[in-house]
Amino acid sequence: MKWLLAIVAIVVVGIWLIAAIGAALPESHVATRSADLSATPEKVWEIITDPANYPAWRADITKVEHISGTPLKWAEFSGGDKITYEADVFEPPSHFAARIADPDLPFGGRWDYRIESAGSGSRVTITEHGEVYNPVFRFVSRFVMGHTATIDKYLTALAARTGDSYAPQRRN
Repeated sequence: MKWLLAIVAIVVVGIWLIAAIGAALPESHVATRSADLSATPEKVWEIITDPANYPAWRADITKVEHISGTPLKWAEFSGGDKITYEADVFEPPSHFAARIADPDLPFGGRWDYRIESAGSGSRVTITEHGEVYNPVFRFVSRFVMGHTATIDKYLTALAARTGDSYAPQRRN
């Protein structure tokens, strides 16, 4: 019985400690990653601004619903979850930005995509302006997943789509 109480106490203290550390972290963060691709800026633009085709090259997206065209608004389905996005910058072929358009999620943010010519291909830079409202999720986002995990996953899939490879940098 003492062992059981000790285990319960350790779990409770651990959860409390994670929540306390998470509460001390800022809600907002900024993370940036870049990838050099062999595709032209126009081709990269075509790929990233066509949410309907995301399931064809992003393994984490199972379905996309188009909501409206002006501004571009869509919902992504992944693992039973639905996240609605809305484009707030659309400047072909160099600058695209979209934000989470669902205020009821425990996180939010905006992703800024910059595409520039680089030799015969392009360089894509994604900057995430993320917000994590729940302190436990904030702890996990910072110390377990890392703030660049979503960008790295996206750039890995984008590079594969263009016939390139992307090696995520060390986590920050």
